[in-house]
Amino acid sequence: MRTTSQMRLGIVLGVLMLGACAPATVNQASDAQTIRNLGNDWQRAIAARDVDKIVALHAPDAISMSSNSPAATGSTAIRASYAGLVNLPGLSVAWVPTRIDVVSPTVANEYGTYTLAFDGPQGRVNDRGNYATVWHKIDGQWRVATDATVSATPFPSAPSGAQSGGSPDMPDLQVVPAAGITWTDFSSPGFAPGVKIAVLHGNPAGKGDYTLRLRFPAEYKFPVHWHPGGEHLTVLWGTFLLGMGNTEDWTTVRTHEPGDFLYIPARHSHFGGAGRSVTVIQLHGDGPFQLFLGSPK
Repeated sequence: MRTTSQMRLGIVLGVLMLGACAPATVNQASDAQTIRNLGNDWQRAIAARDVDKIVALHAPDAISMSSNSPAATGSTAIRASYAGLVNLPGLSVAWVPTRIDVVSPTVANEYGTYTLAFDGPQGRVNDRGNYATVWHKIDGQWRVATDATVSATPFPSAPSGAQSGGSPDMPDLQVVPAAGITWTDFSSPGFAPGVKIAVLHGNPAGKGDYTLRLRFPAEYKFPVHWHPGGEHLTVLWGTFLLGMGNTEDWTTVRTHEPGDFLYIPARHSHFGGAGRSVTVIQLHGDGPFQLFLGSPK
């Protein structure tokens, strides 16, 4: 009898151990629908400018990444990022998931496309692209762990009016008539709308030398940022303001007039803007041209 009881007890313990070791099941359809619903809540929170709700949908240590901008890590940084986004005039942002993979009971991957538009001083600014979001289930609730967007909007290229020389002595000559310069909206996270960009030579998004111009509205100010490569800057017209440093100390800003040349070394934080009139600067350097807010780590 004792032996039989011991055998029965061993069988029960074995069954319990197997149950404890068995992997938790994944309810793909149910969890995917929950994530879709949370995505809709997220979009409604943006439309309502409810930054608290947006932050609550993220994990405390979540990471948010977007093109030409450093990652926002943690609730404080994500709050600051969305506070700027939701206050863009005429903001319209939407995304559509094309695939949601629930890869485990606590991890899911979402992929899709997005559109973004807002009103700038020179008209409507439009962007589109792709995104990937990693969701983690924390205390039974799905929360955003990592969110990354990649713009698919082409970087402006050299204008079609550019002329390449056919002379044997100057086979690489390029001429861009003033009338052939094409200005488009310059859009970068952290920068207020209103700046225009014209690419004169090369592809700033790729490797190789490039030349571009930036046109700032009167009294425009841009935040502290830095570039991985050096910048050769020439003021063409207007009044260009520039300050160096990791914080916006406007008492240190210097004024530069048309014809002035400046060289800003790589990884040197700077800020500035335009004086009381429209200001145009010309930049040239080696691509890719990249811009990061704040100061380099």
